[in-house]
Amino acid sequence: MFMTESIAEYAKTQPDKVYTSFQGREMTYREFYRKAKSVAAYFQQKGYGKDDIIALYALNSDLFLVCYFGIQLGGFTAMPINTKLAAPEVEYIFSNSQAKALIYEEKIEEVIKKTEHKFQDVLKIGTDGAFERLMAEGQPEFKPVKLAGDDTAVVMYTSGTTGKPKGVMLTNANLGATADIWAEALSVTVNDRMLISTPLFHCAASHVFAAPVTAKGGSLVIEEAFSPDQTLQTLESEQPTMFFGVPAMYSILLNRPDIKSRDLSSLRLFCYGAAPMPYELVKQLKEAFPKVAVQNCYGQTENAPAASSLKDHLALEKIGSVGEALPLTEIRVVDEFGESLPAGQVGEITVKGPQVMKGYLRNEEATRQAIKNGWLYSGDLGKFDEEGLLYIVDRKKDMIIRGGENVYPVEVEEVLYQIPQLLEAAVVGVPHEVYGEVPKAYAVVKAGQVISEEEVKAYCGTQLAKYKVPLEVEFMDELPRNASGKVLKHTLRKPAEQAK
Repeated sequence: MFMTESIAEYAKTQPDKVYTSFQGREMTYREFYRKAKSVAAYFQQKGYGKDDIIALYALNSDLFLVCYFGIQLGGFTAMPINTKLAAPEVEYIFSNSQAKALIYEEKIEEVIKKTEHKFQDVLKIGTDGAFERLMAEGQPEFKPVKLAGDDTAVVMYTSGTTGKPKGVMLTNANLGATADIWAEALSVTVNDRMLISTPLFHCAASHVFAAPVTAKGGSLVIEEAFSPDQTLQTLESEQPTMFFGVPAMYSILLNRPDIKSRDLSSLRLFCYGAAPMPYELVKQLKEAFPKVAVQNCYGQTENAPAASSLKDHLALEKIGSVGEALPLTEIRVVDEFGESLPAGQVGEITVKGPQVMKGYLRNEEATRQAIKNGWLYSGDLGKFDEEGLLYIVDRKKDMIIRGGENVYPVEVEEVLYQIPQLLEAAVVGVPHEVYGEVPKAYAVVKAGQVISEEEVKAYCGTQLAKYKVPLEVEFMDELPRNASGKVLKHTLRKPAEQAK
């Protein structure tokens, strides 16, 4: 069943059940579906057709989802935009996608004002109430559309951590499959309430969590953004059963002195992903909340994202692993010739399944490079262990070659996270006149803690081969991250590369 069909079905079978909760405002399935139909009808009346792209530039809210699903309901293509991008980056996406229309939120319109792309229609969510009036009863009549599985439902631009972002085309069938896959993997039921405080414009929040909960007829509790104080309050007051965070979010929450005194008894599952979760952090989380299961979720925009998952019973035993292939999904680790590698050998992770993207928007060459014989080449380096558990060794482009020796930054970062004084860390390769490149660490020290560069390197020297020890450690107030929580390693590398 497509996502829009699920919402329509629940609007009939459980119309009065609360579907979304946002800042004290609740919306039932019936009310949500009616408003989504109004958005669809608006663009139908304007004459838009199949494959026309409608951009969505808004913060997390219930109205974000109304627009997101409303656009798809009308048979159009929704394109959520990362609201943390600068105006030139947003302009590139508008231009590259050839978006026909735009829905944007007034309180973040400064970036939109700096772009020049010409839209046929612009719809503002703002103080004038025009958007709310559009969704009122009696607005343009919605004309049901027969959606096809191969129709492009969503275009999501990759984060652009390496080069220009590309538009990932995800179909109705992709989204429906992803919802079913994660619903099974996370054991989602109609009784689940998912707290979403990571950006809905990103595929993790929208497809790994909002979609499967929607497919099962559960409820979504939405926060505009993650905030330690507000998120803890929401976890208590809204009584969600599931929560997702990137490792940095869990680290911040666990360092709150009042964390153990909070009533989080409704929770059954902590999900994490987007970056490696260090052993110490998983251990602290399980010790603080022994009745809450933890589960790693791995995937990328190009597979909707759904590849593998490490479940609670293996969380500490198989630390660093991203688990087993998800339902309906095949995973191989291959060499440069596309041949499968045996357990223990490092190669590129490839994924096959109904969730794999249709391709990159207007970029056939990049699509051919990414999808070969139905297999998506992820760009991640990984390996299987003897028990069939998958490990990400690093991004293919992040591997450091120091004097002919391969250094995988994740391996070094895992050691850095063992140091009690450090909140978070990242390792990149920087140019070196003798070795070609060497590892350099960037670290954030916990509030109230003190540690020197030499102490960090000395500890690494007790855990790692000499060539893997960072030649330099630079302390920062915070690591640069994209909206999905991934560290922007190209930003960290840039000063060293420019000084080369």
